[in-house]
Amino acid sequence: MVGASRNMRDRPIVIAHRGASGYLPEHTLAAKALAVGMGADYLEQDVVATRDGQLIVFHDLTLDDVTNVAGIFPGRARDDGHFYCIDFTIDEIRQLSVRERRAEGTDAVLFPGRFPAEAAAFPVQTLDEELQFIRGLSRSTGRAIGIYVEIKEPGWHRQNGIDLGSRILDTVRHYGYGNAGRPAFIQCFDQAELRRIREARGDCCRLVQLLPSSLGQISREDLKEVASYADVIGPSIALILGRPGCTLPLQATSLVSDAHAAGLLVHPYT
Repeated sequence: MVGASRNMRDRPIVIAHRGASGYLPEHTLAAKALAVGMGADYLEQDVVATRDGQLIVFHDLTLDDVTNVAGIFPGRARDDGHFYCIDFTIDEIRQLSVRERRAEGTDAVLFPGRFPAEAAAFPVQTLDEELQFIRGLSRSTGRAIGIYVEIKEPGWHRQNGIDLGSRILDTVRHYGYGNAGRPAFIQCFDQAELRRIREARGDCCRLVQLLPSSLGQISREDLKEVASYADVIGPSIALILGRPGCTLPLQATSLVSDAHAAGLLVHPYT
């Protein structure tokens, strides 16, 4: 992910999506350290909850595609065949090893040229552990390494008795990221969740409204509405380049200029 500034004379910021996930298994501390070594300005954290309410840095609601959960806890899948993070305690999740992502529902590696599964074991870490790790990297490198936290499926978590957004904000505030002047962004696809955070927490962090490519064209009025509660849009790159695939020539849309006119920063993702 690369974040474009309103002032195009500024250097874009580099956001390491799940860490250096092209080189090491996604969201592992090793991937985060490598991303910092490669010069990333911000490290992304997708966050979900465990059965005992611990916040872990993990992209999916289910453990299937990037861990060995089926081998360690056979018989713990739900009726749909998936192993949900929220059905396991943190102590159980610590027994798992993170590996390269598999194609959904198979044992086939999604990206065969990436880090081999047999080469090393990588644990799942809590959000607390990752933020402590980043604090250490900031000290040892002399750089203010930013965080970029996504609230994953807040409505689903609320149905399971967990106010994920509030817990995340309490945690990042504990580590000194609790205001808009700090190098921190909170992102979410859920518009209602971001509105709730802005109304309840005010100027707690800079908020990012994530936008999927399925939205299609976004009007200037839509962007003005987003600017009433968020500071940034995080669109799929397809919304900026306006193409279904990677064919040339690329045709840029007006989204970036329209967002800047509404007072929003733009942090696209691929």
